[in-house]
Amino acid sequence: MSQANMSGKTANMTATAVVRPLVLDPDRRTMIISDIHGNLPFLKGLLRKVGYTKDDVLIILGDILEKSVHGLETLRYLMELSRTNTVYFVQGNCEDVTLSFLRGSWPDEVCLRYGSMWGDKCAWVSMAHQVGMEIQDPKHYPAIRAAIEKRFPEELEFLRAMPQILVNDDYLLVHGGVPRETDLEHLNAHNCMKNDNFLNQGYAFRRWVVVGHWPVSLYHRHVPTSRPLLLPDRHIASIDGGCTLKMDGQLNALILPARPGGAFRYVAYDGFPVMTAQADQEASDNSINIRWGHSLLEVLRKGEEFSLCRHIETGRELDILTEFLRQGPEGTYCLDTTDYELPVSAGQRLAIIRRTTRGALAKKDGGDRRVPGRPKSIVRTGPIRSAGHPLDRRGCPCYNLKHAPAPGAASSRVGDQASSAHWTGSCQRDEGDTRGLISASRCCI
Repeated sequence: MSQANMSGKTANMTATAVVRPLVLDPDRRTMIISDIHGNLPFLKGLLRKVGYTKDDVLIILGDILEKSVHGLETLRYLMELSRTNTVYFVQGNCEDVTLSFLRGSWPDEVCLRYGSMWGDKCAWVSMAHQVGMEIQDPKHYPAIRAAIEKRFPEELEFLRAMPQILVNDDYLLVHGGVPRETDLEHLNAHNCMKNDNFLNQGYAFRRWVVVGHWPVSLYHRHVPTSRPLLLPDRHIASIDGGCTLKMDGQLNALILPARPGGAFRYVAYDGFPVMTAQADQEASDNSINIRWGHSLLEVLRKGEEFSLCRHIETGRELDILTEFLRQGPEGTYCLDTTDYELPVSAGQRLAIIRRTTRGALAKKDGGDRRVPGRPKSIVRTGPIRSAGHPLDRRGCPCYNLKHAPAPGAASSRVGDQASSAHWTGSCQRDEGDTRGLISASRCCI
């Protein structure tokens, strides 16, 4: 998912969606992965964890590129995989970032601003550097575009060949979202790829519509989670686990049921060390999940490790890790934070994000789980008008944040990175646990 709102305002807004049929064999396992964002170690780790083989059908639901210096490497890995395995691709808005630059769809000043912000984490900037050209002077952009086209023909052909929608009788797969299930060829392509906050638009469908683009943690106002979010009444599955974008994000693989009406499964990979809790901890209630777009703060007392802050939107006061604080045009904001207290039982395995003087940031139940799906039925299509925010408490969290003091530490409230937790007691390292690289977090989408 692109983190530059400007891209949505300046990209090609006239092209219509490319729609292709999705042919699935019920005797083959089908898995869907979205929003890799160049995190090749996570992709490889997830495929190992899920036991991926040539017998499986793999669907990549967009955003292979952007936000990582390994975007091109990840793309080439998947290109090579598609030569020997059954792999479908859907184009995401982050693939369209490169294609928009090459089309000249963005004004030069937008290209310069975006490229300067992301550097080699932007695919077209990385391509420019690989051909020995810098991006600081827009008058060189025509030459840069020509050089990229000449140097990367296979990669660009592969990106351009991706449809925006895959569809069959049971599923409609799209990166961002759609407003309907019919007349798909006349939908705006860019809107299919970049459809922010799709689940809160109220649509319901006959088919299961599977999307990425919007990290699922952003849908939860109280208890954060990054597991796939399924809405059976509306036949929507959202699977973006915040990989690369969130410091505690994960990469999800949604495994489709062999037959309509069966249970969905998911497998997640986050690369964090796993430890065993040595003491119990009860869950808190009345928690808050401070997430991107709702994260403005007033700093009441700044500390070296934690700062006491007031959340502007809710008035809630809580301690937030000082390193999570940022300054923006509208004032002070923070990375994803919560005061939710994670329920923990002694002996339970937890993924450890980091340790603090007040406990450990952790997450739980983020691995291999079943998620409910209903038998296919005819439901209303189009927007459902309802009051409030029906998604606030939907879905079961796969991991949550919690605060508790470390032994000997003073008790206080603390907010932590989304999908993380503070927990009471000590823990010991489990041998043989998987480790991996976790990219630095950014707070804007």
